[in-house]
Amino acid sequence: MKAALLYGPRDLRVEAAREPRLEPGEVIVRVVAAGLCGTDYSIWTGDRPVDYPRVMGHELVGNVEAVAADVTAFRPGGRVVVEPNYGCGRCPLCLEGNRNLCLSRRAVGIDVDGGFAELVRLPSRCCWPAPAVAETDALLLTEPLAVVVRAVDRGAPRRGESAAVVGAGSLGLLALQVLRARGARVLVVSRTPRRFALARELGAAATHAITDGALGETARHFSGREGVDLVVETAGTAGAVAHALELARPGARVVVTGLPHEPTPVPFFSVVRREITITGSMIYQDEFGEALRLVASGAVQTRPLITHRFSLDRIGEAFAAHAEPASIKVALDL
Repeated sequence: MKAALLYGPRDLRVEAAREPRLEPGEVIVRVVAAGLCGTDYSIWTGDRPVDYPRVMGHELVGNVEAVAADVTAFRPGGRVVVEPNYGCGRCPLCLEGNRNLCLSRRAVGIDVDGGFAELVRLPSRCCWPAPAVAETDALLLTEPLAVVVRAVDRGAPRRGESAAVVGAGSLGLLALQVLRARGARVLVVSRTPRRFALARELGAAATHAITDGALGETARHFSGREGVDLVVETAGTAGAVAHALELARPGARVVVTGLPHEPTPVPFFSVVRREITITGSMIYQDEFGEALRLVASGAVQTRPLITHRFSLDRIGEAFAAHAEPASIKVALDL
């Protein structure tokens, strides 16, 4: 089979690779399409080290090629969407339902070989039957959508509330749509207005560029009170966390999901004085099924977020395209 193997930072080679061999409890999936995300990019640059060589890729849609003898839930030919993160299933965190926090959690395309290849070997529990009504492109962002479903629901949105999304990347534009599906009015805040037209098409009631200033005033005008009820941060920077707190009214909820890696100063006097609830959200627990439902029902549109497409042979161009300002989601067609 053909696969893109990463031998070191920026050393990515498309070459013939050994076909995966089934172990008990596993399936082999022939990949139809794969999404390229910021995590893949950070692995490619070397900012996030992995064991080399590694086949990246964890946002996957494909068809079951083969199943182990003990797997009964899938048959060859069935179309599946991949849930790439899985816990050990044995530790106290897993047993109490917090498998997303498992200290031994594994991730396809990061800890084990993933789907930037024609074939990928997976635990059968990582596969979800694809809804028949949903096209492959619509399903390609199911994994990041599951991340967003958990983040939004941890903020407990109520119908008629005002909400803000900080960041207008793929996660932000998905969060906007999930909040709309939950009945909230949504303000989208970003560093630039580049994606505001798309945000409005996807249901944003208002948009605001950070460079325009007056963030708190915008939140008050949008909500008709001291600020918005709920903020979902998706940008992953220290500045985005500060912006989220500035948008929030006293008593509001702020969900942080963007994983800022730099030190993040938080004005805790203001947090306490205003009784702001800050909640972290880490990938997903049982949200994958809801993500599939939202896509299949049309409540969330993912296809408009796919801005670039490449074949596996052109994966180097795909990584370059990911860094372009116009890029939202880069897809690989296998």
